[in-house]
Amino acid sequence: MFRSLGPPEIILILVVLVLLFGAKRLPDAARSLGRSMRIFKSEVKEMRGDDDQRSTPDRPREVEGRVVDAPRTEQTQRVATPEQVDRDR
Repeated sequence: MFRSLGPPEIILILVVLVLLFGAKRLPDAARSLGRSMRIFKSEVKEMRGDDDQRSTPDRPREVEGRVVDAPRTEQTQRVATPEQVDRDR
């Protein structure tokens, strides 16, 4: 991702950061960014752990053998059912 960044690009980015945040606020901004990244990484790790626990249940789930009709929309209501086709013949 950052393989194409050379020394001139990095210097330009640092100059822009100093101009945006100022020399006094730059350490605080970097510290805040580091904290945010650490929190983000811990949340991602926790979510992955939750997914692993859900994917390996203690016992297999039982599935009921019934079919539930899909909700009707305007498009599905306009489609003729086989009974309507037979009735119209």
